[in-house]
This record gives sequence, C-alpha cells and structure tokens, in this order.
Amino acid sequence: MPSPKKNNSSDEQVLNSISVSKIILPVVIGLAVVLFLLWRSFDQEEFAKISWDGHMLFWIFMAILCYVIRHLFYSYRLRVLANKDFSWSKSIELIFIWEFASSVSPTSIGGSAVALFFLAQEKLSTARTVAIVLYSVIIDGLFFVVSLLILYFILGPIIIRPGMTSMNMIDGFGLVFLLVVFFMLTYSFVIFYGLFINPTQIKRLLLWISKWKILGRFKDSIRETAMDVVVSAKEMKSKSWKFHLRANFATAGAWIFRFLAVNCIIICLVKSTSLDFWNQLLMYARGEVMYAVTAFSPTPGGAGIAEIVFGGYYSDFISKSLSFIAALLWRLITYYPYLIAGAIIIPNWIRKIANKRKSKKRVQQELKS
Repeated sequence: MPSPKKNNSSDEQVLNSISVSKIILPVVIGLAVVLFLLWRSFDQEEFAKISWDGHMLFWIFMAILCYVIRHLFYSYRLRVLANKDFSWSKSIELIFIWEFASSVSPTSIGGSAVALFFLAQEKLSTARTVAIVLYSVIIDGLFFVVSLLILYFILGPIIIRPGMTSMNMIDGFGLVFLLVVFFMLTYSFVIFYGLFINPTQIKRLLLWISKWKILGRFKDSIRETAMDVVVSAKEMKSKSWKFHLRANFATAGAWIFRFLAVNCIIICLVKSTSLDFWNQLLMYARGEVMYAVTAFSPTPGGAGIAEIVFGGYYSDFISKSLSFIAALLWRLITYYPYLIAGAIIIPNWIRKIANKRKSKKRVQQELKS
C-alpha cells in the first residue's frame, strides 16, 4: 500500500486535476471552433428562417428540462449504488463534481478516476467507492452497446451517418464508431469479468496498468483500486436483483434524456422538423453515434470535436449554417453549465474536505498528547 506521504501527494495531484482554472481551455476551444465555423458558413437567409417565438422558447425549455432530468437520474443512481448513504442534495452535488471532472478531462475515464478520489472523501469505504465507480462504468458501457445494437437492427446503417444504407459504404467516421463501440464492449467486459467472475485476475491487470508511464498522476489510485477489487467484487455479488434493476433503470433514463436534448434543439431551430416517431428515433440514434465517436477525443470534454462533427451527423435534419448555431446552443445547455457549476461547487467542496482533514489531524494530535 502507498505510504501516507504518497497518498497526500496523489490527493494533491487529483485536486489539481479538477481545478476550476481548467474550465478556460474547453470553453476557449469550443467557442473558437463554433465562431470560426459560423464565420465560414454563415447564411443570412437560413438564419432569417429561425422563428424567435414561443415555439423556440418551448423547445429550448424542453432541452434544458431533459438535462435536469438526466442529472436527477444520475443522482438517483448514485444513491442506489451508495445504499442511500448520500442524501438527494449530496448526490446532486457529487454528480455535478463528477460531470465537471469529465468535462475537463480528455476522456470519460479521466472523470471516473477523479470520481474514485472524491467519493472516497465522503465517508464511504474504499471497497464501496471502487465498486460504485467500476459498476458505473460497466452499466454505462452495457447500455451503450445494447442500445446501439437495438437501434442498428431497427433503423439500419443510416444511424451511423446520413445517406449510409449499407455497411459497404462505411468511411472514416464509421470506422471510428465501430472501434469505439468495440473498445467500450471490451473494457466493460473486462471490468465485469473482474467484479463478478475473477477479481484476482483484474487485480493483476490493474497492477500491470499502473506501471504505464502515460497514466502518471493516476498510478497510485489505480494500485489502490487493484488492492480493493476483490473486496468490491464480494460486495457487488451480494446485491439483490432489485439493486441491479434500479441501477440500470437510472442509467438508461440518464442516457436517453441526454440525447433527447439534441432532438429538442433541432426542433426548436427547424420548425418544419417532423415529430414522427421514426424520425425522432433516428435523430436520437445519431446522438448516440456522435457521442461514441467524440467520447474519447483528445480535447477536454470533446471540446471543438463535438462542435465540428455535429453538423455532419445531422445534415439531413438541419442546414449546415444552422447546424453550428444548434451545436453552440447544444453545448450551452448540456456542457458549459457543468463547467460553471463546477467553478462554484468545487472550491466549497475542497474547502470542506480540507477542514475535515485539519479536524481529523487535530484530533489525532490531541489523542497522541
């Protein structure tokens, strides 16, 4: 096990990784890309078609509501996974921090690594903390892979990109999509195998991964995780089917409302958008595919990449010039609020953690004396 000195050093590194100063980079990248694309493709006639009326305000409200519901679903999932040790208000706060960490990390894995740290500060056992984060990764990956397969069988290859009627027409983005889905399936299976089938093997794998230099500041956390995987596995195996049902229900609800927000944004800008079920289902499916392609982008929270690919994935629903406005509106509703909320919540949360540590240290010193 790492020494206390190493643990303190690791904690410092994790706290630095969720520093509110990191909101500047994704905001600058995202806004710069959108403004550049708007400058290159702005069409006055298309812009004039936008109806600044009750219809637009209603669907913007619906998009915001979708994200509020999504956040509540994730908060409910955290309560379920933590056996209701967290109140609703604490769960909502922690999901804001989790989402902020994902927003300023190059990948969702970075957010999960930080989640291990902040949940450990909330009086949860190390084993339960590891179990919550690893199980969250499993059920997120499971929902994604299963839902994408269902959508593919219902709608066909057209979910991958506009005009794609056969897998023979696959191109660069299609290949990236397939690789990402394969990767999600692989790491979800590996973690599932480690938690429910052979925790000893996953422990060895994590210890091996912790030696990778590229992981840098997370290596100590990965080693600690490896040592607690066996205990975590026993805890997860003891859970009832109701526990797993609730966790998966909350996961499905959170993801579904995440992508429905995109549908609302397109409807708000393009008044002629058909509300037909199949049309809306295809729009929803494109949102899942787009997320899969941008989920592991090198920029924080996919900033810049998400704005660029948005117009391509929805080109059969919205014109090129309006798509950049839609992308900006989409990010303003679904991404930037977490950066702003993080800037408000995280300093207070870190201050509370620091005060707890000082109090604990003071008590230990008094006991020694």
